[in-house]
Amino acid sequence: MYKAAAIGSRESVSGFASLGISVFFKTQPDEVSRLINRLAQNGFAVIFITEAAAAGVSEAIEKFRSRRIPAIILIPGVSGNTGEGMRDLHRSVEKAVGSDILK
Repeated sequence: MYKAAAIGSRESVSGFASLGISVFFKTQPDEVSRLINRLAQNGFAVIFITEAAAAGVSEAIEKFRSRRIPAIILIPGVSGNTGEGMRDLHRSVEKAVGSDILK
């Protein structure tokens, strides 16, 4: 069975635990990068990561973009939305459909 995880600050991802999602309170780029790789190797199909935590680990995230699993989903944190999550969603839709139908 596949698992799901959420990575970010305590304030941003604690609520995911009530949904049965594993939460990891990591925000330092080196820790987040290692964690993403470890989760991918251990059967996590979906990884939610706050935009702030994802900011310094674009290489680690990009490594999994062409793979089916894990799906890495950028989400806003409690400090606000940088817009990177929406830009990422638009890129994914455009890649899948051939044009950005979300505009």
